[in-house]
Amino acid sequence: MEIENSRICSMGLWNDKIPGINFDQDNVSNYAKMFDKLCDAYPRGVTGQKKWEEYVNRIKEKGKNKKYDCIIGVSGGTDSSYLLHLAKKEYGLRPLAVNLDNGWNSDISVKNIKKMTSELKIDLETYVIDYEEIKDLLRSYIFSGLPWIDIPTDLAIKSVLYKIAAREGISYILRGNDFRSEGTQPREWTYGDGRQLNYLHRKFGRVKLKTFPNYTLSNLIYYGYIKGIKSIYPFYFLDYQKNKAQDVLKSIYDWEYYGGHHHENVFTKFAISYWLFEKFHIDKRIISLSAQVLSGEIKKSSAIEELKIEPYDPKIIDKDIDYILKKLDLTKAEFNLYFHAQNRSFNDYPSYYPFISKFSKISKPLLKIILPNKPMALFQMEMRDKQ
Repeated sequence: MEIENSRICSMGLWNDKIPGINFDQDNVSNYAKMFDKLCDAYPRGVTGQKKWEEYVNRIKEKGKNKKYDCIIGVSGGTDSSYLLHLAKKEYGLRPLAVNLDNGWNSDISVKNIKKMTSELKIDLETYVIDYEEIKDLLRSYIFSGLPWIDIPTDLAIKSVLYKIAAREGISYILRGNDFRSEGTQPREWTYGDGRQLNYLHRKFGRVKLKTFPNYTLSNLIYYGYIKGIKSIYPFYFLDYQKNKAQDVLKSIYDWEYYGGHHHENVFTKFAISYWLFEKFHIDKRIISLSAQVLSGEIKKSSAIEELKIEPYDPKIIDKDIDYILKKLDLTKAEFNLYFHAQNRSFNDYPSYYPFISKFSKISKPLLKIILPNKPMALFQMEMRDKQ
């Protein structure tokens, strides 16, 4: 997505091509204001440290006499790797590390996970998805023409973490998300849910789903309300910076960097850096770099220079695509057909979103019971849809 010849937010890099954006008289966008609202809701410093330590005490209390007191989903990336270090070494928690193997993990990510769990003496459970099923789902999303084609992996991760937590009697899942370095992506770019997944698979799939761990609205209610399992985001409260975290991981664990946000997974890397960028002209870095500018992690001028570089390596992209098509059983001709087909929106297919949007006011009290933190989708509705 080009930012030149665009109206750009005076605070970050958000521009007038971003869905749902608007600007005030000082050229400050509603996305920048959303970021500030999130920072107010989840302050760092003394207040954030106190809030996180309260969670630590609850986690330890709930985990008494159990083998594990929390679960951490690990990918081999910066956030989840540092979260393992933080939980075990700095706060004395007893996490079970869970990795979702969808057949696309990079060699570096696998090595990082083994290094971290081995050094920290943390048990690792690897949940392997039936590859024929995940392959069929990823193909279905490519055929659908949607922007974010890695939804099956996102939903499976959520489902597996809750499923294992319930099995082990664990009440807390620690997540490595950090809005201050990642930002809040427009729903038009990345939205997807379990209802839509089932619809797209019926429409485009060819393999029966027997074991795929989908994440539906009923799962959310069952695990969050009935089982009382909560997802906690430590980096919302702690003074976390990716660059410093990577320095710690490299020096202590011989951890290796993999080249970009979510590049620890081969398909996710392709979905972000090529499919979104070339087919939809969406550059997710605009959102993440804007957040990092407001967080003080990077200067705006440096962020603009970074956006001038393509998000994928032109020297190896053809090789990467060939590898992906081979694993998905797609010919170049088939891929080109879908790549150049009409772009679709998540609104073009059935999903939970109309229900969530219509009943957002009614659902807020219920969500407060199920979820300890207000979902990003609600922050986005408030800042975008109620102007």
